[in-house]
Amino acid sequence: MSINKQIPPELSDTTNLIQAAAVVESHTRMRASAPGGRIHGEVAAAPVPRSLSCEELPKSVAPELEKGSTPTNREPYNSNNEYFKLLRFGVDALYLSYKGEIFPHVEERLAALKKLAQHPEIDQQALAQYTIAGHIFEVKDKGSSVFPYILEDGAFRIQLSRPSKRMPMAYVKLSSPYLSSITPREAEIHLRSILEELGTLTDSAHVSRIDLCADFVSNEDMESWDRKAWVTRGKNIAAYAVAEQFTGWTIGLGGIMACRLYNKLLETFSSGRGDLIPVWQAAGWKYEESIWRVEFQYRREVLAQHGLVTFDSVLANLNGLWSYASTEWLRLTLPNPDDQTRSRWPVHPLWAYLSSIDWETDGGPLTRSFKATRLPDDKRIFSLGASSIASYMAKHGITDYGDGLDRFLFDFYGYLQTSGNFMGLSAEDFLIEKVRLRAREFNTISNNTEEERRLEEQKRIETAIAAEAYRKASKGG
Repeated sequence: MSINKQIPPELSDTTNLIQAAAVVESHTRMRASAPGGRIHGEVAAAPVPRSLSCEELPKSVAPELEKGSTPTNREPYNSNNEYFKLLRFGVDALYLSYKGEIFPHVEERLAALKKLAQHPEIDQQALAQYTIAGHIFEVKDKGSSVFPYILEDGAFRIQLSRPSKRMPMAYVKLSSPYLSSITPREAEIHLRSILEELGTLTDSAHVSRIDLCADFVSNEDMESWDRKAWVTRGKNIAAYAVAEQFTGWTIGLGGIMACRLYNKLLETFSSGRGDLIPVWQAAGWKYEESIWRVEFQYRREVLAQHGLVTFDSVLANLNGLWSYASTEWLRLTLPNPDDQTRSRWPVHPLWAYLSSIDWETDGGPLTRSFKATRLPDDKRIFSLGASSIASYMAKHGITDYGDGLDRFLFDFYGYLQTSGNFMGLSAEDFLIEKVRLRAREFNTISNNTEEERRLEEQKRIETAIAAEAYRKASKGG
């Protein structure tokens, strides 16, 4: 699946769009409680909700949304259809394993970095980083008996084993935001280039799990059917709600296959992840519409049943996997009480659209704005800061804003001085130590010294030379 579309620059401000999502969900809840709603089990489409005007949105949000964007011309799925509009589809989760053997000097260095991560002093913990191919990985203080070393940033969670003929060298999880910004093929090529600097790979990537998803808009009431409408080979069917608002269905959780159908816009607002909002807008989403996602999860066992083991074979058969999941493993139907044979029940109109998605066509635009960092939301940081300042002012009976802020900063600096003196550090150095520790967690700053970076580069060159020599030897050259 090759996707070359770019997000227009004017849609890059996702903070405002996330705020708009909150407004959309509040109006959705209001519509759900309004009279004249849809009759439970009715097949006909629900009434189309009215459009919200820009005046009803916060002033900071309305201008951004008023610009709009041109819908894509994906036919027949994303045409001007009031019942169903497909926004995007793609790989949402990917877990890969690689056979091979870690380089001895890499394992030695990882063991030393792991010890630093376990060190009681935070200045030593901050040094537990592995910088490679533009990534500043956090080296975790704990691993497992099988994979003792773990490197993680916003794109990859790489688990590495000790040299073994039984276990893969690496087991890697690719993050959902990363997979929204790049094609799966591009992501695997980049991952492989990283692993080749850590060890010798002896086989192609194998897929341990893959999740395929499709985001869409529909005026169908997702709560209008009961669990009997799902005809499935899965064992568990569950419906979910938050604060009396229906949020979705899960089918088969805990098995080798599973399906989720859920309110993605609500989940996006709750998680604070805004990278997909401009993507949806570029695909024709209007801000008064709720966005739903259907997602199929395939584990290694079900992939092997279809003869799909390697990454290449799985990627070449996404159409078949989607078809199997949405027509054989699971169907949403219109129950017929006069027919006890559920396999003969007609397919629900919504499911007919979803099951017919062609994975050999363009899945929609990519974010292309991804950074391999793990950052907290600024709103959360400021909220914690405001809470601290408010508590300080309330404790000391201060109600004047300027006076309260000045006294807080003065006493805060005193705290830094006292804490720093206890550790033999200045106030500035004490704070910078904490910054370096957070930078390790957020993958934003390399805490290594210039000399350490020089040694890293030297080892990287030596690794490349050793890997090339191994490849030539294995080919008889």
